[in-house]
Amino acid sequence: MQFELTREFIDKLRIHIDNKEEVAAFEMVKELHPADIAEIYEELDIDEAKFLHLLLDGETAADVMVELEEDDRERFLEALPSEFIAKQLIDKMESDDAADLIGELSDEKQEEVISYIEDLDQAGDIVDLLNYDEDTAGGLMAKELITVNENWNMPTCLKEMRKQAAEIDEVYYVYVVDDNNILKGTLSLKRMLLASANANIKNILNTDVISVRTDTKSEEVANIMEKYNLVALPVVDALGRLVGRITIDDVVDVMREEAERDYQLVSGITTDVEHSDSPWLLTRARIPWLFIGLFGGIIGALVIGNYETDLGLYPQMAFFIPLIAAMGGNVGVQSSSIIVQALATNSLGFDSIGKKLSKELLVAGINGIILSTVIFTYNYFFSDSFALTITVSCALFSVIIFASLFGTFVPMFLGKMKIDPALATGPFITTVNDIMGLFLYLMIGRLFFAIF
Repeated sequence: MQFELTREFIDKLRIHIDNKEEVAAFEMVKELHPADIAEIYEELDIDEAKFLHLLLDGETAADVMVELEEDDRERFLEALPSEFIAKQLIDKMESDDAADLIGELSDEKQEEVISYIEDLDQAGDIVDLLNYDEDTAGGLMAKELITVNENWNMPTCLKEMRKQAAEIDEVYYVYVVDDNNILKGTLSLKRMLLASANANIKNILNTDVISVRTDTKSEEVANIMEKYNLVALPVVDALGRLVGRITIDDVVDVMREEAERDYQLVSGITTDVEHSDSPWLLTRARIPWLFIGLFGGIIGALVIGNYETDLGLYPQMAFFIPLIAAMGGNVGVQSSSIIVQALATNSLGFDSIGKKLSKELLVAGINGIILSTVIFTYNYFFSDSFALTITVSCALFSVIIFASLFGTFVPMFLGKMKIDPALATGPFITTVNDIMGLFLYLMIGRLFFAIF
């Protein structure tokens, strides 16, 4: 049954912790999933969470640590002794999770924790993983996997698989390598069951295997696993030697983090922040784009000031300034969001920028005609100025066309320049479209009021 955290539960647990009632506190959490316990930690202070964590068995304690949010985990690890981290947490983790955890520690504490790891092979694997950039396949992969040699027969293969499986929690694939550890393929359970007792692995392996190199970017890894519906992906070095594997849970984390990052960029937040961060960090993340919005607002005010005489002669034009600005911003964000999403999922295809802009021009034209007709009809019946009616309709159509094309072109251009296209959405698109919308509206107004 799914656990639902309540204020009453936290208050009761805090009473047991404050009174040092270890048995009572443990009874409250012993049946919970590690993810639920991690959620409880977020409601406790460091000392309370530490008290509770020391009551858990090593397997559960390690799983809870993996489930914690990165910022919470970093603060929590600093409060735990290095020996406890090494012997009670790292020893129960897979190599990729262990490397991620140690990588969040200070350099000094990293050395202390590694020195306490008794299994030298495990320590070597972790140190090896720490040398890879965290946003690459090498930084995502784990060392735990089952490998068999292509020259083995079935009895030898099964014997070695049993030995290796004892050290692995989840077996996704059996990888086949040669004498130089070069990846040759995979071995399926069905083929093993149907093969004769003396069959050679080389004759029954599946050579159609997809792999990535250690320096492949994590976003590309996620796209590959999503495209081919893989639950695990082998990782090879520059020579094609098998060095690890990436599982679907690692990729889900990458996709979630990337989605959160893009959402923050779209919202005008330049760095990765959480609601629990300090006011200073939150302010520093938000203020750059707010300054750009402020600067854009000043330019917009100057544009209006340049048409002050026209607005003085035809004050009714001011009534529709918010509509023009809002529609330009909305249309631009819609167009840019669609392109950013397509760039993120590699679904744009091979069409040129010109072809994409042509399609967006058609869509913008249809939307512009519909919306301009609606506002024309409204003003025709409710406004006594035909010049205003024509001005608002034509300006709205022009703004929709410009905002759509601009919102499409900018993220595509940034993508070509290898710059995150998510930067193009949100405040930037909105600010530019506000300025251009005001300029087009007032310029068209000056023209039509002079004619009519």
